Amino acid sequence: MRMIDVIIKKRNGKTLNAEEFDFVAQAAAKGTVPDYQLSAFLMACFLNPLSDKETALLTKAMAHSGARLDFSEIKIPKVDKHSTGGVGDGVSLPLAPLVACAGVAVPMMSGRGLGHTGGTLDKLESIKNFEIRIPAKLIHRQIQKLGVCMFGQTKDLAPADRKLYSLRDATGTVESRPLIVASILSKKYAEGVDSLLMDVKYGSGAFMQKLEDSKKLAKSLVNTAKLLGLNCRALITYMDQPLGRAVGNANEMYQAIEILKGNKALAPDYYEAVIETGAHMLVISGREKDLKKARQLLEGFITDGSALKKFREMVKWQGGNPAVVDTPEKFLKNAKLQLDFKADKKGYVGFIDAKLTGRAGVLLGAGRNTMEDPIDYGAGIWLHKKAGDAVKKGDVIATLYASDKKRLEAGAELFAQGVKITAAKPKPYKLVNSIIK
Repeated sequence: MRMIDVIIKKRNGKTLNAEEFDFVAQAAAKGTVPDYQLSAFLMACFLNPLSDKETALLTKAMAHSGARLDFSEIKIPKVDKHSTGGVGDGVSLPLAPLVACAGVAVPMMSGRGLGHTGGTLDKLESIKNFEIRIPAKLIHRQIQKLGVCMFGQTKDLAPADRKLYSLRDATGTVESRPLIVASILSKKYAEGVDSLLMDVKYGSGAFMQKLEDSKKLAKSLVNTAKLLGLNCRALITYMDQPLGRAVGNANEMYQAIEILKGNKALAPDYYEAVIETGAHMLVISGREKDLKKARQLLEGFITDGSALKKFREMVKWQGGNPAVVDTPEKFLKNAKLQLDFKADKKGYVGFIDAKLTGRAGVLLGAGRNTMEDPIDYGAGIWLHKKAGDAVKKGDVIATLYASDKKRLEAGAELFAQGVKITAAKPKPYKLVNSIIK
């Protein structure tokens, strides 16, 4: 088989078969064809979009381009969740150990933040010595013993995706919906899970800003996952404004621990996102049939301390100091410089723009523009007020943290552009817009 023949076939709008996708995936993983041919293949797929069946075949080929995790002898449901990314979206942090309390296995492979959106791995690493690069054998052992492991993609898992992803960014093919779907699902399929819950965001802070586009992506993800034999559904969730109160890394981890301690009043929208996402994970895994009962079960694990205990055990298993659970303020410290952003008039917090808040977080040092940029784990934003809260002139809406004065000033200037004070109280927004099954 020749790469040029595969390129021409797709360029002419014809359907590719499993053998051809396997050839492309192996070539990408092993470097047996030049980048310019892989780039031409991606552009052909962009101009002649893959069908759902083709997308499933490409996804499977990419997942099989390297090693796969195999939990087949673990006789309990295996379920994971994937978010398309947002601002303050640290839901995975408390979610994975919480759901594992219900007797399902949660092998959760996550990524790093890039641009204005945060990354689960960066937040986990705000706990000193927390190890996210774990060999497959140790992931397997931890899942057997504990039921949960949160880790990063190894070089052996879906290597074709890593290559094609980097080329998509450089060839103007990022927006191709089938290629997005194949990239997301190839890593999840390589995990060896039975079920997958997709959290597809819409709004200014989301990858897909328009609701209609988010729904189309969600439908493609669900349809393709089902063709791969995965139980899957998607939640379409709001990301016009930041989720929760924390934007950063250490402060998001602090918020997650407080939620597991039962402090739901700290961030009600964040708590709702954790419980709602977890309930759907239990239903699609077959652990529970009824969403209401699933929610009650998860809330019970928080109330009786089971979820916090599970999180503590996970931290210990992965090299962190479990004392972070008892005194998070001691181990998850904010950066040394801070600035209070205050209301300039009386009224209501009408809106806090998610994208501008996320970009402000990057300027403060909490995020990165390129994968090589260092992270300041203590940098970030704490929202004392959220949309709908009444304020008087001089009330503190948010506190910004940075380790550098220029970063602090730049972040504050940008954050200010995203905050709107209104005379009338804004209507509350709905966190979950719809469910795609």
